[in-house]
Amino acid sequence: MFEKIRIKEHMEVANAKGDHVGTVDDVEGDKIKLTKTDAADSMHHFLSMNDVDKIEDNRVYLKEGARIPAGLGNKATQTV
Repeated sequence: MFEKIRIKEHMEVANAKGDHVGTVDDVEGDKIKLTKTDAADSMHHFLSMNDVDKIEDNRVYLKEGARIPAGLGNKATQTV
């Protein structure tokens, strides 16, 4: 089990496979607030602490099957 106080601003968030999902902006209660820059819609998105599997190498890993809002982690790879 992890301690949520270990989750800090600017940490990377990855899915269970290790793919980039977003970057931590803040922790608000039982939610991780992600930066706008990793979202296709340029809005903050939130992930539940219940979806966190582990924290390793300054990276937050989500559990398999975690609910990840659409459009996260791919803003930089969008084509125009």
